[in-house]
Amino acid sequence: MKLLFDFLPIILFFGTFKFAESHKEAAAEFASRHLGGIVAGGTVAPAQAPVLLATVVVILATLAQVVWLKARGRKVDAMLWVSLALVVVLGGATIYFQSETFIKWKPSALYWAMGLALWLAPLVSGRNLLKLLLGEQLQLPPKVWHRLNFAWIAFFGLMGVLNLWVAYSFSTDTWVNFKLFGGIGLMLLFTLAQGLVLARYLEEPPPPADARAEDAK
Repeated sequence: MKLLFDFLPIILFFGTFKFAESHKEAAAEFASRHLGGIVAGGTVAPAQAPVLLATVVVILATLAQVVWLKARGRKVDAMLWVSLALVVVLGGATIYFQSETFIKWKPSALYWAMGLALWLAPLVSGRNLLKLLLGEQLQLPPKVWHRLNFAWIAFFGLMGVLNLWVAYSFSTDTWVNFKLFGGIGLMLLFTLAQGLVLARYLEEPPPPADARAEDAK
């Protein structure tokens, strides 16, 4: 459920874009009617309507995540606050200027922000953020925690570059597909690969008391 919650804004962005892309004229009319007051020129072109409407949806969805967590008295992760700030600023620029360029930078900015946080935390506070998050599940030597941290820093850095390469080398439709399937898929594959490498460090549960008694006999 948490995985679905985390990726919900991306899924809604994808669904809204695809629906509006297949109904560009109606999407442009709807966007002009409801967004005309906050876009430059007051009229939304059919070519820009899908990404503008999808951007509005992702802003509202991310804001709804924060409100829902706060209403339930749960902690809002720092990265969710960063994601909200980026999507409001860059998404707002996309809506006003009717340019998908700004929202296309949002994933890269978020990837790099996460990588920067992992890199700076040990330097500033002497703490490994991954160890803080996973230390109860994994007992790793300090060198392994360091390598794991570096691996995620490199992954986030490369993902930011890859996102921009797709954004500037292919159509917006291709970028939207990559944003959902490519971004999430690569994240899951990298996490799985990390799990396979670290599986030997997982603590095995102690045998039941009756089994120990049998062994003692």
